[in-house]
Amino acid sequence: MLAVQVKEFGGPEVLELQQVPAPEPEPGQVLVRVAAADVMFLDTRLRSGWGTDFFPVQPPYIPGGAIGGTVDAVGPGVDPAWIGRQVAARTAASGIGGVPTGGYAEHAVAEADLLTAVPDAVSVDQATALVHDGHTALAVFDRAAVRPGDSVLITAAAGGLGILLIQLARQAGAQVIAAARGRAKLALTERLGAHIAIDYSEPGWTERVLAATDGRTPRVVLDGAGGQLGDAALTITADDGRFIGYGAAAGEFAGTASADARQRGIDVVGLHDLNTGDDLRAEYAARILDAVATGAVEVVIGQTYPLAEAARAHAAMEARTALGRTLLHIG
Repeated sequence: MLAVQVKEFGGPEVLELQQVPAPEPEPGQVLVRVAAADVMFLDTRLRSGWGTDFFPVQPPYIPGGAIGGTVDAVGPGVDPAWIGRQVAARTAASGIGGVPTGGYAEHAVAEADLLTAVPDAVSVDQATALVHDGHTALAVFDRAAVRPGDSVLITAAAGGLGILLIQLARQAGAQVIAAARGRAKLALTERLGAHIAIDYSEPGWTERVLAATDGRTPRVVLDGAGGQLGDAALTITADDGRFIGYGAAAGEFAGTASADARQRGIDVVGLHDLNTGDDLRAEYAARILDAVATGAVEVVIGQTYPLAEAARAHAAMEARTALGRTLLHIG
């Protein structure tokens, strides 16, 4: 089969299309003929050599932790009724060991008990884009406990997670402040319901947030940016408010100002404090897919690339030009 491999740690150019043996489903697994593979910012970080203490990947490896497609075969102990069904899933490596690998390929294996059947009213692309984002967005939103009238600041608001959170917060009756980079991303957040859109690539962005809200500090901050951007957002979180840091698009997870924030009564929550375990996977999948099927939530897939152009997909993400989710189309 064809697959994209990271031949060595480095820039996007280290992604190479290769012929490799197709995997075989083990007991409890299925083999998926992949139609779409999700491209995460984490994929680009791992490809560069970052995070090997947490994610034990060594070249050569096939990146990608979320896929959508059709079940071609099942392993021992798996109901053969899955064969021919359209599904979305984390790859087997991502589902068990938490290492997002195996997805940029014509075939990938997944755990049968972690499959999500794609409803008729949802496309495979949409379901693939929600494998990670749908789960995490609902975990973040449930923990945020947004109330009507709350002021909610969302950073990295034009990414896949931010887009879902804008819509969920708006539906909960909050005043939504979206922070993103560049006019196209800000326009997207406004179209999806953000009341205020601020470019955080410009100096003094936190002051502009406060000016736009007449000095009202956000009670809830949902931080997908991390790094200095996330730390800046934490400094303007309201006393006794809540800050949830789930992303590291700006470099690292926010946290350098956490001690001061806690002294102000702020509930500082990290990604690992959220309930993102498999015990709620099926519930979260059903909730988010139903919301998409009924039109309550829009999935924005801003760009797609053929498998052979995975390097272009990585380059766009690293250049911060990607909108919403990025997918590879296969076959």
